[in-house]
This record gives sequence, C-alpha cells and structure tokens, in this order.
Amino acid sequence: MAVERKFISEGVRKARVEKYLSKELKRAGYGGMDIARTPLGTQVTIFAEKPGIVIGKGGKLVHQLTLNLAQNYGVESPQIEVQQVTNPSFNAQIMAERLANALERGWYFRKAGSSIMRRVMESGALGCEVVIAGKLTGSRARTQKFTEGYIKHCGEPSNTIVEKGYAVAIKKLGVIGVQVKLVPGGAKMPDHFTIIEQKKRPVPVATVTRIGDVESDEPALPDERLGEDL
Repeated sequence: MAVERKFISEGVRKARVEKYLSKELKRAGYGGMDIARTPLGTQVTIFAEKPGIVIGKGGKLVHQLTLNLAQNYGVESPQIEVQQVTNPSFNAQIMAERLANALERGWYFRKAGSSIMRRVMESGALGCEVVIAGKLTGSRARTQKFTEGYIKHCGEPSNTIVEKGYAVAIKKLGVIGVQVKLVPGGAKMPDHFTIIEQKKRPVPVATVTRIGDVESDEPALPDERLGEDL
C-alpha cells in the first residue's frame, strides 16, 4: 500500500498546487501548469497569457510563489519556469476562465457558451465542447452542452490530444461549473481521418442473378448454353 499512498499523495499535492496557482494568477491569464521531478529538485512550468504579471517587478512574485510552494505545499526544491501561451484560443484553461468571467459579468449562458465555442473553432480547432452546469435560469440546477467538430471522449487520444479546462463562476443563485474541451488544429488522431475516408468511399454492391429457384453470385449463362446443359 505504500506505493499506492505515494501516488495518491502526489496527486493530491498536484491538485492543491493547481488550485493555488489558478487563484493567485487569475489576472495573468493562467493556462495550466506542469510538474516534473529533476535531479536538482522539482521543475514547475507555468503557462500564462501574460508572463510579466507572473514574474512580477524584479521577480518578486515568482520568488514568493516559490517560497509558498516549498513551505505550504511540500514541493521539494521548486524551480518555477514561466512560458507564454502563444495562442490563447487553443488553451482550454484560459477559455474556461474567460467563460466563467463572462458568466459572472451577467452574460446569458447560451450566448457565452456559443461565443467561446465559435472563437475556438474559428481559430482552426478540430473540435470543441463546452459544458455549463449549475443554476443557470432558476433555482433548479441544469446542464447545458455545446459541441462542434470532433472530440475524443475515451482512449489514449482523450488524455494526450484533447485539452481540458475547468473554471467556476460564482453568482448570486449559486456556483456554476464550466468545462471546456478542445482539439488543437495540428492534432493528428489515429481514427479521425480513417473515419472520414470510409464515409467517402463508395459501398460495393453485389450483383445477384437468379437461375431458376437458386440465387447465385455467378453471371448468368446464355440461353443456348442453358439449353445444351439441359
């Protein structure tokens, strides 16, 4: 059980760090993070739309983040690296945060969801799915889904190719959860193009010729040949 507990504790630590960074770097356009162990410590890569805000004046903010990760979250010798997100429309986390902010500002959920999905698809994505759940129109919770293009929900491509983002919008009626999934434009799926080719390929039609009371796939013989056989 020691190995299982180690994996669980690392997963819990990663989830806590993710929640902390998304809260602290909301103004910087936080787009996710990646944690990897190195011989010198722990490499923490932060993806943000505005790296300057993450670094801070003279590196003050990034230094404070490093201390908090080491002291409060148990990250061993953290080394923070900040990378800029070149195309925010292909970052599911940034799109989810923008959708949550739009809902908090009073946008109608259908307009906000369709607007985010349209922006992602116009940027060249292969597919996009937006899910909004909570008290959208009244006291009763409901779920609204917007889907366009091609989205993989299972298998290895759903974990390696599909980008996922989560955010929360806090409103007077309650909390609204937001989930954005998208497939970037340059992604190659193992079955996507195969399915398209199979749909375009014509279906062969077998020719069946009836000879007497027996059906056969062989071509019919001429009448003279039939007379000779009989």
